[in-house]
Amino acid sequence: HIAVLRKQARTLENEIDLKLVAFSKVGAGSSSITSNSGNNNSADTSPLLGEHVFDSLSAEIEQMLDKLSSLNEAMSELPATGSAAMHTLQRHREILQGYRQEFNKIYANHTMRIEREELLRCSGLASSGSPSISGLSRREMYMKESGHLNSASNMVNDQINIAIETRENLHAQRQAFKRLQTRFNDISNRFPLISSLIQRINIKKRRDSLILGAVIGFCVILLLLYAFN
Repeated sequence: HIAVLRKQARTLENEIDLKLVAFSKVGAGSSSITSNSGNNNSADTSPLLGEHVFDSLSAEIEQMLDKLSSLNEAMSELPATGSAAMHTLQRHREILQGYRQEFNKIYANHTMRIEREELLRCSGLASSGSPSISGLSRREMYMKESGHLNSASNMVNDQINIAIETRENLHAQRQAFKRLQTRFNDISNRFPLISSLIQRINIKKRRDSLILGAVIGFCVILLLLYAFN
């Protein structure tokens, strides 16, 4: 009985693997319907058809994953016959987990892409004010978005250039302040020299005054001696 369950699980895993490949192509906007239509813009002109295929595959894969999960639970309920059986059962569980992660990843990426395209379409319609813009192809919307990105990149470059010029101006001002500070330091260093020179002049003036006073006093003494004699 467990051999039958394992065979069913392997068959179902192979089917899920193929379905996930197709699901990934549809989610990326390159489904087989688009390639067989002979028109490169068919995915743009009939997005509802692609969404219908995506939803159908999504529901089908979810049912297959649930069925595979039931098979794994049924195998786990049977008595284990050895380490090899336990390893096989664990392997089936890991495969199921990997399939679920891959399914959720594809679904999330598709949802983000659709929301992004709807946002671009709505922004384009709002900017033009014309309902005909809703028929823009994905390529045109991507080109518009690329233009917006280029404009944003140019604005960033302008801001960087302004920042560079500001930095250069600040550097020049810093150099000017350094020169001013050097001059102030030179002047402040010269002040002690001037003060010392003034002090020396004052000392010399006092010395000359003392000498002149001594000479006058000596002359007065001589006159007094001469007068008394």
